[in-house]
Amino acid sequence: METNKSSNNFIREIIDVDLARGKNDGRVHTRFPPEPNGCLHIGHAKSICLNFGLARDYSGLCNLRFDDTNPETEETEYVHSIQEDVKWLGFDWQERLYYASDYFEKLYEYAIELIKKGKAFVCDQSLEEVRRDRGTITETGKQSPFCNRSIEENLNLFTRMRNGEFPDGSKVLRGKIDMSHPNLLMRDPIFYRIRKVSHHRTRDKWSVYPTYDFTHCISDSLEGITHSICTLEFEVHRPLYDWILDELGIHHPQQIEFARLNLSHTVLSKRKLLEFVQKKYVSGWNDPRMPTLSGLRRRGYTPESIRMFCDQIGVARVDSIVETVVLENCVREELNKKVARVMGVLRPLKVIIDNYPDDQTEEFDCVNNPEDLAMGSRKVPFSREIYIEEEDFREDPPKQFYRLSPGREVRLRYAYFIKCVGIIRDEETGKIKEIHCTYDPMTRGGDSPDGRKVKSTIHWVSNSHALNAEVRLYDTLFNKRDPNDTKEGEDFTVNLNSKSLEVLPNCKLEPGLKTAVKGDRYQFERLGYFIVDAIDSLPGKPVFNRIVTLRDEWAKIERQSKLL
Repeated sequence: METNKSSNNFIREIIDVDLARGKNDGRVHTRFPPEPNGCLHIGHAKSICLNFGLARDYSGLCNLRFDDTNPETEETEYVHSIQEDVKWLGFDWQERLYYASDYFEKLYEYAIELIKKGKAFVCDQSLEEVRRDRGTITETGKQSPFCNRSIEENLNLFTRMRNGEFPDGSKVLRGKIDMSHPNLLMRDPIFYRIRKVSHHRTRDKWSVYPTYDFTHCISDSLEGITHSICTLEFEVHRPLYDWILDELGIHHPQQIEFARLNLSHTVLSKRKLLEFVQKKYVSGWNDPRMPTLSGLRRRGYTPESIRMFCDQIGVARVDSIVETVVLENCVREELNKKVARVMGVLRPLKVIIDNYPDDQTEEFDCVNNPEDLAMGSRKVPFSREIYIEEEDFREDPPKQFYRLSPGREVRLRYAYFIKCVGIIRDEETGKIKEIHCTYDPMTRGGDSPDGRKVKSTIHWVSNSHALNAEVRLYDTLFNKRDPNDTKEGEDFTVNLNSKSLEVLPNCKLEPGLKTAVKGDRYQFERLGYFIVDAIDSLPGKPVFNRIVTLRDEWAKIERQSKLL
C-alpha cells in the first residue's frame, strides 16, 4: 500500500516534536475505536486512514478497539461488518483487536480507587435532575445532595449496584470534581449507570456499565496508546480525559482533535443513517446511495479511491464541507487506469441501416482501455439493426447539437459513418419508434478515405446480439448541499432526493458482458463507470450499478444553466 507521509498536517507535526524529544520512548501507538451500533461510513474512513496511516508511516502500531459500553444499541453483526470494512480499506490490526468490555473488571477497580480517594460518589438523582442541577454556561451548577456520602457508604452502594440490587436509573456513580467549572462536562460527570441489559459479549454478568468518558481514556492508557486522535466534538471532553488519568496516576496518552468529515449532499450521522434504514428510505446499510463503506463498496468504489480521497482532503482543525465531487473524482481517476471500456445503451432507440445486408454480421476490434493498451482488444458484433441512445438523436436539433438528426452524418464508434434518412413513429403515441439510416461501407473502422469529417461519434449495440440487462443509476441522497439546512419545524428528510435511484430495466449491452461476474467494473463508453451488483446479479444476468458519471454532473448542470 502507498504511504502518505509526505502529506504533512498538524498531527504529524505534533508527533515529530514528540519523537524529537524522546517522548513515549520514541513510540507511536494509535487506535481506531468505533462503537458497534451501526455500520462505518466515509467519515470513519478518514479516521481509519489517519490512525492506521500514522502507525504505518512512523513504524508504530494501531489497535482496533470496539467501544462497547452501551449494550442497548450494540450488536455482534456490527462488530463483524466493521472488521470487514477496515480490512477492505487495506488496514490490518494484526493481533491487536480489543473491546472496552475486555476492561470491565479493571474499569470497575479504577472506579473503586476514585471512590476511596474521595473523587467519586454514588448519586440517587435521576438523569433529569442531574442535567437540571448541572447549570449553564453562565450559571454554576448545584451540588448533589448525595455528594458528601462517606467513602464507606459509597463503596457499599457501588458494590450493591454491581450486584443488581437497585433498579435501572435509580443510582449512578459520579465523579466529584467542581460544580462551578466553566466546562459543564467537569461538573460531577456520570461514570457508571445501572443497565440490566444483556451485553453482546459479557451477556448478563454486569448490571452496571461505564460511560464513554470514563472508559475511553482508561482503555487508551491500558493499551499504551501514545496519541489518542479524535474529532473536534471531543475537544470539550479532553479536560475530563486528563483529569481521570491524572487522578489515577496511570499512563497518560495525549488526546488530539481534528475536524470531522462533512460531505455535501449527505449526512454522516449513524443515528440518521439508521433512521434511513428503519424507515426504508433505502434498502439497507449497504444501499449504494448510502455513505457507508458497505454502501460505497456495493456502489463500486475501490479502497484505493477512498484512501486517495482521505489523503486529498487532509487533516485540519476547522470543520468544513467537502464537495461530493472530490470523492467522485478520486474514483474516476482510479478506475480510468484500470477498467475495460465497453458499449452499453441505457435508453435504447432502434436504428435500421437500410443499405446494410440483412444477413450480414461483422466484428470490430475495440480497444479495451486506451490508457493501458496492454489490456488488449475485444471483438464486438455489428449488424443491420442496432441500438443507440435516445439522447443521441434529435428530430429538430438545437444549436450546437452535433449528434444524429435528419440528414446528418455521424460516426458509429469503431464501425461506420451513418446518415439519418427517415423516422418511423408509433401510430398510437406518436413517439419515435425507429430511425432509418444509410451507411458508407468505405468508412469501415470509423474513418473516411475521402477525408470528410463528422462532428460526433456515438456508441451503439447490435440488436440481434445485445444483452438485455437492468442498470441502476444512483444520485445523491439529498437535493441540498447541506441536508440540515431546513426551515423551522422541518425535519432534514424534507431534503431527500426523490430521484436518487432510477432503474432502467431494458438496457442493451454488448454481448461479452454476459460473462460478467459480481464485482466486475467497466466503463460504459460516454456514460460512466459501472459495477456488477454484488447482491442482485445472477449468472448470465448481471445487474449493473452506476458508480459515477464520466464527468462532474454538477459542473455540467451549472454550465447548462448559464446558457439558458
